[in-house]
Amino acid sequence: MSAITHHTPDSLIAAYASGNLSQPYSVVVAAHISLCLECRASYEAHQTVGGTFLETSETELVSEGLKAGLLDLLDEPFEAQKTYQRSGAYPGPVMEALKGKPPRWKRLGMGTRQSILSSGPDGSVRLLYIPPGQAVPDHSHNGLELTLVLQGSFHDETGRFEVGDIEIADQSLEHTPIAGMGAPCICLAATDTPLRFASLIPRLLQPILRI
Repeated sequence: MSAITHHTPDSLIAAYASGNLSQPYSVVVAAHISLCLECRASYEAHQTVGGTFLETSETELVSEGLKAGLLDLLDEPFEAQKTYQRSGAYPGPVMEALKGKPPRWKRLGMGTRQSILSSGPDGSVRLLYIPPGQAVPDHSHNGLELTLVLQGSFHDETGRFEVGDIEIADQSLEHTPIAGMGAPCICLAATDTPLRFASLIPRLLQPILRI
């Protein structure tokens, strides 16, 4: 894997470490952290700061009812959370979102495919498969889009993104991502609002494709 040059902003890592990042974005940030030593170190630093704050903060009294409820939860049998390992191009957090199964690809046209991992009020997270040299239709954004490269590469108006790189796109960016030559580009992308496509046909298909 080539050196990672596009990293997750520290503000997003801090939000993820504190549990304040929405589920779609959390999947992308977790996957990036699993691939990037620099961002993993930043994440662990935020966790350390959070732990120190909890240890040094003042304690507060709770009601007997709340205390009893917490003790009852501690008495319940503990079910270990399954840990998913990397499989091919998909790091552990992506395999967790896939529940350990291969992606279920749906055709988007021109050889491009997608597999929606989750979709809800907080946004959506999906895998995109883009053949070499194929362009994603020109679009801008109503909110924030995080795109992590898992295989291959793509380039757009802002630069080139390879395995492990993450692109942060907001309302200020209109771009036409194009998959690099070589291996097909597989990306993990999370959005909080639908994209804004420049041409008519993608806009007409948007409700069906859920992009």
